[in-house]
Amino acid sequence: MFNPRAISLTSDFQRFMSEASRRIFDIVFSSICLIVLSPALLLIAVAIWLEGGRPIFFKQARLGRYGKPFHMYKFRKFHKDCGTSGPPLTLQQDPRLTNVGRFLASSKFDELPQLWNTLRGDMSVIGPRPESLAFADCFTGTFTEVLNHKPGILGPSQVAFRNECSLYPRDSDPSEFYRVEIFPAKASIDLQYYSQRSLIQDILWLAYGVLAVLRIGPRLPKAKIFNATDETPHVLMSRPTIPMPIQGPATTRGTEA
Repeated sequence: MFNPRAISLTSDFQRFMSEASRRIFDIVFSSICLIVLSPALLLIAVAIWLEGGRPIFFKQARLGRYGKPFHMYKFRKFHKDCGTSGPPLTLQQDPRLTNVGRFLASSKFDELPQLWNTLRGDMSVIGPRPESLAFADCFTGTFTEVLNHKPGILGPSQVAFRNECSLYPRDSDPSEFYRVEIFPAKASIDLQYYSQRSLIQDILWLAYGVLAVLRIGPRLPKAKIFNATDETPHVLMSRPTIPMPIQGPATTRGTEA
């Protein structure tokens, strides 16, 4: 006999087990990485200190799950006297970058302190990229559903937009271009993937993400900018060639939520 309550309880239990297994994975993975990478973390900290002194880390409020703010940590890659001036984005050849910061930005090593955020439970290893409060207004319409998932260090949209700093046209406002073009493309990928994710798929994306940072491994999808004559530049995301649950290309021309 059909029992809606039993089905609901089964679904709740499966959701709980999925969350629990993912949290266990986050704790184990981040703990191992913090231990194994501790010499590299120390070396980066010393390099930053020798070049420009303290602070070693950059702390910024980001939107967490359900829109609750948390402090995300990075290695500092900008000159310490920059303050809050400039766009809330890192651009290609950004003049605010230090010499060490340029290496950290290109290698993505500035993100390593987020393993501490993952251990604390603010973030997950795999999840949507946590947005700064400056872009909280982007979460409108269906895009608000992205906030239902815990933000992560890596994920499909991070892999696809690993070259994000090179996508901004020279004659455009970076923040506006991000709101109109890049954010909708990222959010579309996130909504498609995280609605049907599994722990195994997350682990595969972790492997793909690490390979993408190291610039080795399989051919991975990469965002590009299309700018036809007399057209506003827009993001073009090619169809992935890897067997993951992102079914089609992510394209946007000033898409609104």
